[in-house]
Amino acid sequence: MSARKKNLSTLAIDCGGHSIKGSVLNSTGEIVGQMLSERTPYPLSPTHLLRIIEGFLSVLPAFDRVTVGMPGMIRHGVVVYTPHYSRKFGPHSEIDVAVASEWENLNFAGFIEQHLKKPTIVLNDAQVHAAGVIHGTGLEVVFTLGTGLGFAIFDNGRLAPHMEMSMAPTRGAKTFDLYIGEKARKRVGAPMWSRRVLTMVEQLRPVLHWDRLYIGGGNASRITPSIRQRLGEDVFIMPNSTGVAGGARAWEIHE
Repeated sequence: MSARKKNLSTLAIDCGGHSIKGSVLNSTGEIVGQMLSERTPYPLSPTHLLRIIEGFLSVLPAFDRVTVGMPGMIRHGVVVYTPHYSRKFGPHSEIDVAVASEWENLNFAGFIEQHLKKPTIVLNDAQVHAAGVIHGTGLEVVFTLGTGLGFAIFDNGRLAPHMEMSMAPTRGAKTFDLYIGEKARKRVGAPMWSRRVLTMVEQLRPVLHWDRLYIGGGNASRITPSIRQRLGEDVFIMPNSTGVAGGARAWEIHE
């Protein structure tokens, strides 16, 4: 890698169910300046999201490229499906059909690149987070626990095609999104919710046979100590801050 390429700075945008966050990272993934955050409005159209990002630019330092991580099925920068932003009042509420049609099959990477005039990649948000935590050897799987379930899988550091594991069925005809998402955590409480996380790990371990599973995201810290001890030696709980570097490292897995 050339010295010029090594020194590229990255505008990293993390699009979550509760907030849109933005920062500029240096080549090693460290934050330059500050981390900005704005509460996610609903429904959220592509143009509205762009305006939020542009609002960050008046505060953040200059950058060379852009990484956007957002929930849903993203293929080659194209939004196949995003579960939350077309909802009128937030996750799991009624769909705004007009906003949903704006997102469907949108080349969001091209949309951002056209407006910001910088090379841009758009990935699933869990994939961006994962880029900051994986070691690059063996089969590594990352779960992120937040509004719903984020999922990414890597083979010797190579990113596999995205699987929307959050939509996979589990107990009681629920999806994993409904089973261990934020809404469920608040409803059933931390102890039972933590047991659900353990159940999910036990269900998916024989399916994926990972070498290492990393659990991150805003709710990872809420898993109770007793359940942490039962997850297994191949499971690692990651502080949410460890995913920050993913905005810069995502370019390595993307290439």
